[in-house]
This record gives sequence, structure tokens and C-alpha cells, in this order.
Amino acid sequence: MIPLHLTELARLAGGVVGAGDALVTGPVAVDSREIVPGGLFAAVRGKRVDGHDFVEQALDHGARASLVSRPVAGAHVLVDDVVVALGRLARGVVDVLVPGGLVVVGVTGSSGKTSTKDLLAQLLSGAGPTVASVGSFNNEIGAPLTALRADAGTAYLVVEMGARGAGHIADLCRTTPPLIGVVLNVGTAHAGEFGGSEATARAKSELVQALPAAAAGGVAVLNADDRRVVAMAGLTTARVVTVGTAPAADVRAEEVRLDARGCATYVLHTPDGTSVPVRLGLHGAHHVGNSLAAAAVALEAGLSPAAVAQVLGAVRPVSRWRMEVVDRPDGVTVVNDAYNANPESVRAALAALSAMAEGRRSWAVLGEMLELGAASHAEHVEVGRLVRRSGVDRLVVVGDAARAVHDGALAEGAVDGEESVVVADVPAALDLLAASLRPGDVVLVKGSRGVGLERVAAGLLGEAAS
Repeated sequence: MIPLHLTELARLAGGVVGAGDALVTGPVAVDSREIVPGGLFAAVRGKRVDGHDFVEQALDHGARASLVSRPVAGAHVLVDDVVVALGRLARGVVDVLVPGGLVVVGVTGSSGKTSTKDLLAQLLSGAGPTVASVGSFNNEIGAPLTALRADAGTAYLVVEMGARGAGHIADLCRTTPPLIGVVLNVGTAHAGEFGGSEATARAKSELVQALPAAAAGGVAVLNADDRRVVAMAGLTTARVVTVGTAPAADVRAEEVRLDARGCATYVLHTPDGTSVPVRLGLHGAHHVGNSLAAAAVALEAGLSPAAVAQVLGAVRPVSRWRMEVVDRPDGVTVVNDAYNANPESVRAALAALSAMAEGRRSWAVLGEMLELGAASHAEHVEVGRLVRRSGVDRLVVVGDAARAVHDGALAEGAVDGEESVVVADVPAALDLLAASLRPGDVVLVKGSRGVGLERVAAGLLGEAAS
């Protein structure tokens, strides 16, 4: 974060100095345990805890001041709403840094946002100092916290932008105005909250609508393989760069294949006519689209196609529980993709499992896909059918809420209790797997974040779930 005296911080945040005269030099944190000396503690009121109760702990950890909505100990800035003030402060800092050359890149989509953000962070670091969201910091708190890590030396700021309804992405764009916007896809994730795919598309399109015109440097990177995304070209005055496997895509992948580890290889074609081979260091064909979007932004930043291919070959998962592949000493391979799940991401994970399990016995341990709305039952049934069509040997459905996946597998011909089974919870799943796994088996673990199936993967690997 750029150094700010309390008076300037108060001006940018839309508050007043409540007490003290401090110079904040460190980043902003909403967790008192993550404060570094010189930092600012933002006392956010949550559903279960109130940050104001931890101000003194933050000061003990080296906080120079606090951003609060009521008077507290130590130097502080008083605001009406701490979350709103965080957004104002972030916008103020970005406005200071953009004239010095900071490029803000916004990334959204129904799935793949975090993985693409991680790819962008690794690629753009070859073009200049880069700050990117940590994990899935993609909401009205996470985006400002990301922006406030930037300083005068930052060349690229990559902001993941999530949404659970109309107007959310537009708000994030007002906080961190992007010069480059990436829209990955429009799927069924959170469809129950958005009200369907068309409403989801309208919400995601808020990113491209917020971009400056082409003459001012605005660039929209759009997935040519998703009709709802490519249609967003008509909603922006920014220059459009399309990516995908479609023949007309500006940045294109051809000859896509998955190797025995489920990693994709392809030939990358760029707008200048260059073609280079790419072997991704990530597991799953779905990362082809993610990598193309990241490559398009990197090419805009001046990286050569050869440099892009080199980095894409070296990347490894950064954020936890996203296609993490670990081989146990007994030869069992555990694929932990338990961070989240929707029908599109489950299909991608099953495709990777099939590629990795060539000649080996495969298991799919699946939990409920949340927030699918009225389509939930049908989507779960279809996943069960797909498991069978994908050639997966054993299906373990965790929790009665996901029973429709089992029903779909049975409808597709699975043998109840042998090829497909429903277990009550994580301990029951671990008991079944412990008794049944054989050396050489491949186990995919996937479910929505709220289901907590990362505990299954951790148990299989003898780790404590974090």
C-alpha cells in the first residue's frame, strides 16, 4: 500500500480522524492476526464476530491505525460503514497509481476465475511487478484488500470479480476500474441466486461495460467458445480479443490433448501468426480456456508467445483444493478438486479423471452442488449419468442432499451398492475408501465448498483439513 497519513486516509475513505496522527505504511487487513507492522486494521462487522472487538489485538501486532465505525483505542479513522469505506479507499489508491502506469485487470466468469487469476499473476510477473487476489478474494471486501496491496512499484493489479446478483460486478469495477476485462464463461454456478443463465450473463457483462473505449486502451478478452460471452462484444467500446478453440478466435488452441496425468497439451496460435506448443502444468482440459485468456492478457502486456508458453508449462496450482494431484506412497492418486463444484466444473474434472485413470481403477467421490436453483435435481441426476458414461469405476455420493447423483448413475446402469453408493458423511466416505482402495487407484474428490469434501482428500492423504 502507498504510505498515507491518517488525514489523507480519512479523506479517501470518506471519514474523519477519530484519534491520533499516524502514517500507515503497510497493507490493510480485516483479520487482526494478519496485521503487519505499519498496517491498517479494518474493523469489519461480520455475522459472528465484530472486528471492533479485536482492535487492541491488531495494535499489539503492529497496526498503525484502525478503520472503524465507532471510537476505539489507538489511532483511528471513523466512517459510517467500514466495508464501504474500504472500497472508497481502494478507489482512491488506484486513482493515485494509474497515472503512474498501473494496469488493472478484472477477471470474472461462472467458473475458473481463481485459476485464471493465478495464471495471470504468474504470467504478468514477467512483464512487471504484479499484485493479484489471494485465494478467492473476489467480493466487496476481497477486491479492495487486493487493490490496497499495490504500491508505486506495481505494474499490474489483477482483481478477481465474483457476483451473486446484478450490480455486484459493476460495484467492484467502480472500486477497481479495469483497463483490461476477462470474461471466461457463463454457466450454472449460483444460477439459483442469479435467476438463470441469461441473468448470469447480464451480471458478468457488467465487467466489459465498465471498460474504457479502445482509444483509451480498453481491452475485453472474451471466450469465443461461449455464445453468451462472445455476444458481450456488442456491449463494450473496448477493443475485443477473443480466445478459445473456435477457428475464428484471435488467441486460439488447436490439437488439444490430455496426457496420462490429465495435463493438456495444445498448439497456441496468436494474432501475429505465431504458433507455439504448450504443455500446461495444470490438470484438466478446462484449464485450456483459462490459459488462453491469461495468455491473451500477457500478450497485450508485451510478452512473447514463446515466453507465454514457457510460463504456462511451469505453472502449478497456487490456490488450494483446485485439481491438486498427489500420489500416495501406496500408488493411490488423490485428485483434490473440492474447493467448489457446478455442473461445468464437474464435467471437466471427470474428463481429467478419465485421462488419468487409463488402465487404472477410478473413483469419483462427489458431494452436492449448491445454489443451482430449480435445476438442481436435474443437474445432479445428469452428473450421475455422466459419471457412468465417463467410465468411472466407482461412485461415492456423500450426503443425502446429493442422492440424485446416485439416482442418475443407477438410471445409467450402475449397480447399487457396488458401482454407486450413497454414504452419510465424510467419516463414512473415508471408512469406505480405507476398506476398498487398492494401489494404483485414482480418486477424484469434488463438491461445493459448503459441503466440506476437502476433508475427504485430507483424510486420504493423512493430513489435517485446513
